[in-house]
Amino acid sequence: MNSTAGPRNSITDVGGVLVGHHHVLDPNATLGAGAATGCTVVRVPGGAVASVDVRGGGPGTRETDLLDPGNTVRQANAILLTGGSAYGLAAADGVMRWLEEHREGIPMDPADPSRVVPIVPGAVIFDLPVGAWDIRPGADAGFLAADAAGPEFARGSAGAGVGARAGSIKGGIGTASVRFTDGPAAGITVGAVIVANPVGSVFDPRTGFPWGAGTDGPEFFGLRAPTAAQLTAANALAVKGTVLNTTIGAVATDAALDPAACRRLATTAHDGLARAIRPAHSPLDGDTLFALATGTAEQQPNFPLPPAFPADLLILDQLCTAAAVCVERAIVDAILSATTVAGIPSYRDLFGG
Repeated sequence: MNSTAGPRNSITDVGGVLVGHHHVLDPNATLGAGAATGCTVVRVPGGAVASVDVRGGGPGTRETDLLDPGNTVRQANAILLTGGSAYGLAAADGVMRWLEEHREGIPMDPADPSRVVPIVPGAVIFDLPVGAWDIRPGADAGFLAADAAGPEFARGSAGAGVGARAGSIKGGIGTASVRFTDGPAAGITVGAVIVANPVGSVFDPRTGFPWGAGTDGPEFFGLRAPTAAQLTAANALAVKGTVLNTTIGAVATDAALDPAACRRLATTAHDGLARAIRPAHSPLDGDTLFALATGTAEQQPNFPLPPAFPADLLILDQLCTAAAVCVERAIVDAILSATTVAGIPSYRDLFGG
């Protein structure tokens, strides 16, 4: 792909993208008791062109219709990724409050810069059975996650990944990035942040390696083949016993894209989800991926194309390939970084490393 990982191997390698968490986690939480949930905010100061692609059969979302390329508003100020199922969407109110206090949003009164309407699309995972059912992110959690947003953030069992389960093992939040060194997209970065909470499996029962390691190979992630005993123990785990699940996330680039190109970026990013989770996009998942384009690495395409094609077509083609790779790697990162919560075993617990 004529590319390399960004310096942090994170979505915040994309200029203009910050990520923050807030979560509550009781060390003694169990399935049904204690606190084990949280939310994550992807904040883009000044706003970014945005779109979304919803593929799962049971999504919980906010402001996704707004991001249709045919609609009027072309930018988002932040993306909320949260636990708490539909209740967790209340955390977006706190993100809006933070943005309003910092005068981030659509300006509605030229004479009063405090009068803004922040645009905060969001999506949820179903984590209510992990910890106490009635403990879920609210407006204060969203405010604190927005306030914490920066270039560095925790991975694994943090933020919206605290209560995540990935098939039979602990899920979490992960991230990855790709920076192009050659070709039409040279100098452009793509990144992803993903909350992995699927009903489907995230590792191959024959080898023990994450499905998402298939493109890069297990050596890329520093993985060694498990022992027969480890594999037997992992395959003996009960399958996830819930009808609601979902993997959610965002991909971002510092290229200057219009809403239609952002939509295509979100669409192809789902390819990475399908490589790393089996099955993906099921009736029991609400798989939703947002796409953001900050334009901080804006460059003029210099590859002549027929006038029937968009001028940035060759750039977009490379970005879409990278988006799928970043999502795939971010899901593996989420699984490898996760730690045990509420007795749900992590990949590292089962397979070592």
